[in-house]
Amino acid sequence: MTATAPRVIAEGSLVRLREKQIEDAWRDYSWRKDRELADYDATRPITMTFRAYTATITEDLRRPSRFRRTFAIEDRENGRHIGNVMYYGYDSYLGEAELGITIGERAYWSRGYGSEAVRCLLGHLFEELELRRVYLHTLTTNVRAQQAFRRAGFRRLRSVRRDGYDFERMEISREEHALQERAAAAEVRERDEGGSANAPGAGAL
Repeated sequence: MTATAPRVIAEGSLVRLREKQIEDAWRDYSWRKDRELADYDATRPITMTFRAYTATITEDLRRPSRFRRTFAIEDRENGRHIGNVMYYGYDSYLGEAELGITIGERAYWSRGYGSEAVRCLLGHLFEELELRRVYLHTLTTNVRAQQAFRRAGFRRLRSVRRDGYDFERMEISREEHALQERAAAAEVRERDEGGSANAPGAGAL
């Protein structure tokens, strides 16, 4: 078992993001072997054994990289590990990094958990790494994911083709994220004061 509880880096109303631990390995392995999840990531399911996968994860946990990190997404209500969100390609000179996310537990799809996890990671990246922008690539055919990313504040830049797949490149700047967070806080205050603001839409991840 883990000697100490993993550090929580961000929390929302639905999810919390925490550092990874070895106890996540079996769920991560199961998700990485899932054909449908692999298709959404434009990749192939892994074929290595669980033992080999665990050895790789153990090394990553021992020597975490500043240039790429993965965080576990937990259901804040019951502590269930439902997926992972990560950044990679971190460039301190340009002040940017790429974002990726997987909601492995299908019961949590299209319920807003993915969108909130993305917003939580964005807050962490803009504050802790002082990034200027965050970008991502999602398959052109994955309309649900694009809708979820737009709800998290991303805007579409252009279509990109790589490795035989068509992607939509999306990004958000520090300033855009700050404006969105202020607007969201104002909406919450209005609701708390008995206003008529609409509740946020459900996510697609």
